[in-house]
Amino acid sequence: MRYSLFCLFLLSALSSLAQDTSVIIDEKRFTLSEVVVRNNFDYKTLLNQIQEDTTFYKAFRNLRILGFSSYNDIKMLDKKGVVKASLSSKTRQNRVGNCRTMDVLEETVTGDFYDRKKEYNYMTPALYASLFFTKGEVCGENNIVKGRLNGFSDKRGMDKHREQLKMLFFNPGKKIPGIPFIGDKLDLYDESAHKLYDYKLDIEESHGGLVYVFSITPKEDKVNSDRVVVDQMVTWFDMKTLEVLARNYSLSYKAGVYDFDVSMEVEMTKFNGYTVPKILRYRGNWDVIFKKRERAIFTATLFDFKK
Repeated sequence: MRYSLFCLFLLSALSSLAQDTSVIIDEKRFTLSEVVVRNNFDYKTLLNQIQEDTTFYKAFRNLRILGFSSYNDIKMLDKKGVVKASLSSKTRQNRVGNCRTMDVLEETVTGDFYDRKKEYNYMTPALYASLFFTKGEVCGENNIVKGRLNGFSDKRGMDKHREQLKMLFFNPGKKIPGIPFIGDKLDLYDESAHKLYDYKLDIEESHGGLVYVFSITPKEDKVNSDRVVVDQMVTWFDMKTLEVLARNYSLSYKAGVYDFDVSMEVEMTKFNGYTVPKILRYRGNWDVIFKKRERAIFTATLFDFKK
């Protein structure tokens, strides 16, 4: 208790004298808060680790090897914001041996959420299902992320597009191959991106202690640039492990064949040494060629994890 109070006092005292410092690392500019500078953190190593982070994506991969319960609330909206289809359910993923299955414990559906074969009428619920639902029995999965960020050579057609959208929405800031007009604009850490965005590292009290906060925002004179895809991304990192504790971000872009405007809030928790999503809130409006425009909001609440 005394240590926490001391940390809060120190943080408050330093914040009152705050003067941000700009530093150049590998010819890329970052802004450090006074708290970071005064405490002599190895910010060069820290920033490099943040740029190479895979813990956010891995948290979602961990769901493949664990059991958990979930409250699922998905609403599809019309252009006036009125709900035209929805799903509210409670599900339970079971992990037995090397396989997972899912039980639907409660479910309420409205509108044309499903077609006659109980397939999804919309892409957004299909993306949601690929993250949090299990159809039938799925075996032989793991939570390895290495190699999964480099391409989708084993995917074709709509399956490939779905994986690309998952990477876009659930692993922002990384280059995604194969998306026309935009793939090379998603890498937030290459040289060209640093001409478009401001990067700031800070420390604040959150999630029961002191955490690193890394924010990325467009430069004031680049907000309307057609190369800006990320409107804002703020990530909270554990100071000891550098694992992602939470992330809020918004993405938007308009091209000839598609456009999107989505925002996401994700909060993580720990279970048995695994970092996993606890709450995910999404609001999105997007349109892809040959598909109808989709406006949706959803919330996933995950709990009762089991190994």
